Amino acid sequence: MKIPMHLTRLFALAVCTALLPHTAAAATVDQASLETGSGAKVQMLRVAVQKNWTRKYFHSNGTHVGAYWDLSLAQWRGNSYKNVPGQHQNITDIGLTPVFRFQSDSLKGWYAEGGIGVHLLSERYDNDSNFLSTAFQFGDHLGAGYVFDNKWELGMRLQHFSNANIKKPNSGVDFLLVKLARPF
Repeated sequence: MKIPMHLTRLFALAVCTALLPHTAAAATVDQASLETGSGAKVQMLRVAVQKNWTRKYFHSNGTHVGAYWDLSLAQWRGNSYKNVPGQHQNITDIGLTPVFRFQSDSLKGWYAEGGIGVHLLSERYDNDSNFLSTAFQFGDHLGAGYVFDNKWELGMRLQHFSNANIKKPNSGVDFLLVKLARPF
């Protein structure tokens, strides 16, 4: 029995996420996250690690703007490859994004964040009449969430991918994602 490639990749992502806290890499990162969500006839599963910046910006009244690097590995699954319903396209995405977050000084409670980063896709996206003509993409997001007293974080993001019209066609891809994160 042949195991579909997308299931193999998802399994590898899950194993990497489970093993990450036990590796030497855990000493160099501050947090790990798992995100899942969907867009128009496409789904995404993403694992990421974050490294906080030490500098705080606009410190005032118990709040500040902090920042972190977000290094991610994602799997996309399109459900209408080349505009054919039921045909699938599986894409792996590696990204690096600087993210700015408005948060309380305690690092708990509500937050809002945004970031613009770079992503490299394993192939060009062609799904449901949406095309990305390059494997290189910019990924920007706006998000909000809550950090609980036990440091677990639950958030939601609107994510947009586009090549900024470096090459056409460039219809862009949008996702609504739910994020679960925990610091080390």
